[in-house]
Amino acid sequence: MKLNCDIGESFGCWKMGLDDAVIPWIDMANIACGFHASDPDIMAKTVQAAIAESVKIGAHPGYDDKIGFGRRSIPHSKSQISHLIAYQTGALQAICKLYGGEVEYVKPHGALYNDMMIDEGIFSAIVEGIAKLSPQPTLMLLAQVDNTQYQDIADQAGVKLIFEAFADRAYTSEGRLAPRSQVGAVYHSEQKIMKQVMQLANNGCVTTIDGSQLKLNADTVCVHGDNPESVATIKQLFKALNP
Repeated sequence: MKLNCDIGESFGCWKMGLDDAVIPWIDMANIACGFHASDPDIMAKTVQAAIAESVKIGAHPGYDDKIGFGRRSIPHSKSQISHLIAYQTGALQAICKLYGGEVEYVKPHGALYNDMMIDEGIFSAIVEGIAKLSPQPTLMLLAQVDNTQYQDIADQAGVKLIFEAFADRAYTSEGRLAPRSQVGAVYHSEQKIMKQVMQLANNGCVTTIDGSQLKLNADTVCVHGDNPESVATIKQLFKALNP
């Protein structure tokens, strides 16, 4: 089980996250591409840090919404979504070329990620935005009980998929992330986070918010390193998964 983390989300002199502390303990870096956060210098710094630690680089494109940190849905046409993805991923690809790196995958950010998972048209547009990029990255999305509809769309475009689960989010029995407004939807306890990740790694399942077992075919798990406590948890997870 590989650990992925959203990083490179600072902007100018404004700093967010503890990237330098997190990068040595993850396998995959989801690097912001300038729309919901980041700028060319932050992108370049983050790319160099990821390369130095042999961490896979992924583009983390979102809606053009720095004020809302990409967490607000913004209506777009299908072609606009494709352009949004190609533009931001292409920018990170260019930065990577400066330093000998490569964008291996794309993971949409925030509201765009959520919209992709509930709107087949948006998912198709994202796939189209990736399909003709060279080299072509894979697309990361939420692992669900049945991934068939997503797999079929991606297969038609020749785009490979990678499925993720979340370390610090509770799941509903339907396989969705419990809404953040619901009590217990976000885990802050290291014990709960460790238990969920190891359950995924060893048994391919999670315990839902109502106590049932949910099978998830996940390739990677998303962690967050926003404070020293969460970084310490990521470090423990990495060591547990790489004994």
